[in-house]
Amino acid sequence: MASTKLMETKDGRRFFQISVSRGYGKAPYKTRWYWPDGWSKRTAEREAAKQAVAFELACKNGEVLNRAQEREKAAQEAAEAAKLKTVRQYADGVFMPTKEATFSENARSSYRMFLDKHIFPVLGDVLLTVVTPAMLQKLLVDFQRAGYAHATAVKLYNILNGLFEMAFLDDSIPMNPMLKVKRPAPRKGEQPKEESDKAYTVKELGYILSCAAQEPLQWQTYISLAADTGLRRGECCGLQWSDIDFKAGTVTVRRNLQYTVAAGIYATSPKNGKVRVVDVGPDVLALLKHLREEQAQSCISKWCFTQEGTAEPMHPQSPTRYFQKFGKRYNVKDFHPHKLRHSSASIAIVHGADVVSVSERLGHSDTAVTLRMYAHANEESIRRAGQIVRDVLKQSV
Repeated sequence: MASTKLMETKDGRRFFQISVSRGYGKAPYKTRWYWPDGWSKRTAEREAAKQAVAFELACKNGEVLNRAQEREKAAQEAAEAAKLKTVRQYADGVFMPTKEATFSENARSSYRMFLDKHIFPVLGDVLLTVVTPAMLQKLLVDFQRAGYAHATAVKLYNILNGLFEMAFLDDSIPMNPMLKVKRPAPRKGEQPKEESDKAYTVKELGYILSCAAQEPLQWQTYISLAADTGLRRGECCGLQWSDIDFKAGTVTVRRNLQYTVAAGIYATSPKNGKVRVVDVGPDVLALLKHLREEQAQSCISKWCFTQEGTAEPMHPQSPTRYFQKFGKRYNVKDFHPHKLRHSSASIAIVHGADVVSVSERLGHSDTAVTLRMYAHANEESIRRAGQIVRDVLKQSV
């Protein structure tokens, strides 16, 4: 049978504590009924008795939980609520922190830009659990209709796929909706670049180098070095004079200079994380010597390539801007720093260099990357190898 006891809170509010026994050794079920202001004692006691009867009946029907059960229920509800995250909450709280553990600052900045500019405005406040393949497909279609290049649309697709795959694997969602979303195809009339279009021929590169000879010494040296060694843009900008061994004819690639709005200019390790030594031709070494002499007339800097009139390293984005102007000035189509890297590798493979050596020279993580990027060049070298066999056999007849 339920019992009632008149009690009072610290601030003077009166209430009846109602208790229902659960048996020997077990804490009773308890609840409170507060005495309304203005009620007489007799009226309050009569109402408290009614509340006690109703509470006892609820206990017998299993409608009331003890404290342990209430805590367990609260914990379950909290766990379920924690799973109900919006796309923004999951991306900021789980996806990006996980990725940032292995990301470079440049990659982190790129992912953050895609999330803030393209994903959150559309899906940021939508619960992960209610995002559908149709919603994701529409986001990608609208993105392409806005005029973004095919490669950029693929990058957006890959980020979305990574986000929802992670959510699926950690049980935040029951299924990955991206499994039913098609990878973006090029728009009508927009063809992805062939690998061969990413590199210049020997003749084209010769023309570029002859044009570079008419440019300021720093840029002539930069272009010649990039074409000769295949160094990345940031690796060229990150070279210091201590990295140049004029006697051995080599440069040691120790750092990669990068820039983001958040971090500014910063140095990181080369892309594959390994320091490498690359040989340099005598003509390029001569340009580097002249550049060091010219640089010393205006400032003393540890950096090979500097911002004009200062000892500060060249801004990592300056080569891209300069190459665009260079291309217009000399009618060089699609001229950018990375194309010199592709050209250096492609020409080397076509003219007999083995893929392993080219891979080491470029600083690729493994030869599979080189084979994938320069399959067109490797096919030519394979055909040439076949012709060598045929020629030798003819001579033996």
